[in-house]
Amino acid sequence: MKKMPSWLEKAVFYQIYPQSFYDSNGDGIGDLPGITQKLAYIQSVGFNAIWLNPCFDSPFADAGYDVADYYRVAPRYGTNDDLVDLFNAAHDRGMHVILDLVPGHTSLENAWFKASCKHERNEYTDWFIWTNSVWTPPLPNLQNVRGYAERDGAYVVNFFYSQPALNYGFALPDPAYPWQQPTDAPGPQRVRQEIKNIMKYWIDLGADGFRVDMAASLVKNDPDKRATSAVWQELRAWLDDYAPEAMLVSEWGYPLQALPAGFHADFTLGWTMPGFTSLFRKDRAHGRGADPYGASYFDPSGRGNIMEFVDEYLKHYLATRDLGFISLISGNHDVTPRLAKGRTMPDLIMPFIFLYTMPGIPFTYYGDEIGMTGVEGLPSKEGGYQRTQVRTPMQWNGGPNAGFSTAPAEALYLPVEQAFKQVNVENQVSDPNSLLNAVRRLIQIRLAHPCLCASGGFEVVHAAFGDPLFIYKRMHGEEAILVALNPAARPTETRLPEGMLKSIPAVLFGADGVFRQDGAGWKVQMPAQSGGIYQV
Repeated sequence: MKKMPSWLEKAVFYQIYPQSFYDSNGDGIGDLPGITQKLAYIQSVGFNAIWLNPCFDSPFADAGYDVADYYRVAPRYGTNDDLVDLFNAAHDRGMHVILDLVPGHTSLENAWFKASCKHERNEYTDWFIWTNSVWTPPLPNLQNVRGYAERDGAYVVNFFYSQPALNYGFALPDPAYPWQQPTDAPGPQRVRQEIKNIMKYWIDLGADGFRVDMAASLVKNDPDKRATSAVWQELRAWLDDYAPEAMLVSEWGYPLQALPAGFHADFTLGWTMPGFTSLFRKDRAHGRGADPYGASYFDPSGRGNIMEFVDEYLKHYLATRDLGFISLISGNHDVTPRLAKGRTMPDLIMPFIFLYTMPGIPFTYYGDEIGMTGVEGLPSKEGGYQRTQVRTPMQWNGGPNAGFSTAPAEALYLPVEQAFKQVNVENQVSDPNSLLNAVRRLIQIRLAHPCLCASGGFEVVHAAFGDPLFIYKRMHGEEAILVALNPAARPTETRLPEGMLKSIPAVLFGADGVFRQDGAGWKVQMPAQSGGIYQV
């Protein structure tokens, strides 16, 4: 495999939405000192790396993904010194922290953009994409805002109206629109350099890398993403030279493009990889209609189709396994609903068996480890809209505000779930049969066995359309482990390939007594809604 930061092989990430994790000063909003105070908990579960959603200065029109100042922590979260304290405290525990880099756009309040809005040319005039007339209408894949500034032009947006697109140039500039600059124009080149400056600043202060927002969005009119890939290849080459132990993980959602582009890892995302959606969040109601396999794979109805995931995953995995890692996620701040929504405890343990035994680098969204379900029907908060439901406060205990904050309930960033008295960390820590303790045990198993870590080999043993049983093998050197999953509310069985077993495997986790010798071969018989990890 291409050279990687050494710590990624055993990295198990925990994603933290800062404003909803822990409020240390009683203002109703989570903050960086609060995260530092909770490092012991995070480490106790087994997580050894943290991804922080954006914590930079922002007007929060999109929850911090509209950055006003890339070099300053948002005051509501604390100070730059507080972030350095978090880095240092994490490093003292052998943990790593990566920040959320937003390279595709800024906030309207960003000083660079304000300067680019001026009529007179200045050093920031070409840092953003502006048309040459305020009357230029939106073009295909180039939405713009007209009439905002004194500058005679419309600015192109990268997401919401409040997020003007930084200028990385156009892969295929249209001669009919001379304002479309090539990628080697001075403006795009200066923007690239500024991204390096930002990365260097935070790496020097202790950051261990970056999750990159909308990583595929940089160069415009780039249908095959070659020009955007060239940007990231340049940045990766710089990073390898300056900070070879720093990581880059992309919100690209297409490893076949993202990993050759230079990222160490790429997320599986439902909007680009429908096979991933088919695991946990496929519309269950659809399964009651004409399509008998319209449910999620991890659904007790047994109507899910594991091949939707397997076919897609293998296409990406086999082509990129020597370039980087595919990161499976339990969810994140953009993914609805939460993993636990509509699921019982047996329904939840199997997805976590899967997440922590697959290749690559797993990411767990805060609260998923205790089965938080979110709050439906909330009004949009800071550009969250439907996503607001999965951004509610972490549930630490059964006390006021679920232990998240000492502020009055009406002052909280978002309300806590109604079930917080039952679903919280304090309850589950003391319950040996809790989801939290199952997650803890699964992470321990992963880290204890090299074949289950990021680059261990992977082979599908059994997967078939219409069959809920999914079995795969992980390998490293002489070590091999089988993982068997049956989410259906009925038992299922299959015969293993000849020669795969010589004796009954040791049970590391889950259902026992599932292997039976049958003549010269072996059968696997999984009880209803069961999964297991077995050392061959």
